[in-house]
Amino acid sequence: MTTFEELKRRGLLAQLTDEKEIEELVNAGKATFYIGFDPTADSLHVGHFMALCLMKRLQMAGNKPIVLIGGGTAMIGDPSGKTDMRKMMTPETIQHNVDCFKKQMSRFIDFSEDKAIIVNNADWLMNLNYIELLRDVGAHFSVNRMLSHECYKQRMERGLTFLEFNYMIMQSYDFLELFQKYGCNMQFGGDDQWANMLGGTELIRRKLSKDAYAMTITLLLNSEGKKMGKTEKGAVWLDAEKTSPYDFFQYWRNVADADVIKCLKMLTFVSIEEIEEMEKTMEGAEFNKAKELLAYELTKLVHGENEAEKARTSARELFGGKGNDENMPTVEIDSAELNDGAMGLLTLVVKAGLAPSISEARRLVQQGGITVNDEKMTDGRAMIKLDGDVIIRKGKKAFKKIIVK
Repeated sequence: MTTFEELKRRGLLAQLTDEKEIEELVNAGKATFYIGFDPTADSLHVGHFMALCLMKRLQMAGNKPIVLIGGGTAMIGDPSGKTDMRKMMTPETIQHNVDCFKKQMSRFIDFSEDKAIIVNNADWLMNLNYIELLRDVGAHFSVNRMLSHECYKQRMERGLTFLEFNYMIMQSYDFLELFQKYGCNMQFGGDDQWANMLGGTELIRRKLSKDAYAMTITLLLNSEGKKMGKTEKGAVWLDAEKTSPYDFFQYWRNVADADVIKCLKMLTFVSIEEIEEMEKTMEGAEFNKAKELLAYELTKLVHGENEAEKARTSARELFGGKGNDENMPTVEIDSAELNDGAMGLLTLVVKAGLAPSISEARRLVQQGGITVNDEKMTDGRAMIKLDGDVIIRKGKKAFKKIIVK
């Protein structure tokens, strides 16, 4: 099975501009491709996972990834799929986030011996001369055509600023720059980026030659991928300080039954043949086995095999009713916050990160969803003594051990 066939079999490809040429390049390991990442936080999150795994998969087949950090485009914001303009960031914050991204990406991508590179579009966008940009690039874009794209239609009613209107031109210029400097002949992105990527392809072909070897391709469900990792506590991060390996494991362990095979195909390196065999017999307890495999494989990829083993062992013991594993995620509470060694149940639920607010904690208690040391809690006014190991649980799958300092 060729690399291109596997990408299709795993459900990763949605739209392609030059399928035959793309297939030949990818299979021969001659694609130099880029995927962009906007540094809007100091950690990558689950929404980036599909792109990272795809880059790793293609690199393993001999192709060369270019990680494009949007240090320049992050200064204005992307209207694609959004109804509001992105908050502007300072250059210092952007640089800090870029440095964090580089460190995390090294877990997925081999940057040694020029096998992959990281570039920042601030290096060329920040130095552009506006008049030259208008003459050399702006002349190749039709305003009517730009406004026909859905990403701009969504913003028209509320008001589309000229700042945002330039985003397509800037992203297109990125592809031109990468094509000329690094021989980048392919770009990948989510289906919400299709219009911007087409702009880049057209710019190269019009500005350089009609035969310029530049193509675009989108990743199926990457827009959905961006929505992944959203929980009631916020995003699921790849940084262990933000989302512990155990919580990361549990996030994937708890995916919906309908999504587990799709996630295994798109995000893991388990053989497609093995996944398809699992799919044939997927029912009942088989879903749980598949979810554990998914959680283990992705935790191993992000946090290493040791952390993945600890998270799996901890989860198994907790679900088995032991509830005392040393690897259980913990929450430290300052003794100064206690009243005679106790804390209100609802406050404790929020402190443990099992609910985002007191009102949500109250709802969970009323619905019988909170257990403290195996005792189901029914009174939201209860005070919980914290004079020893206290394990608080939400439902069947979310546990926290409370430690008083």
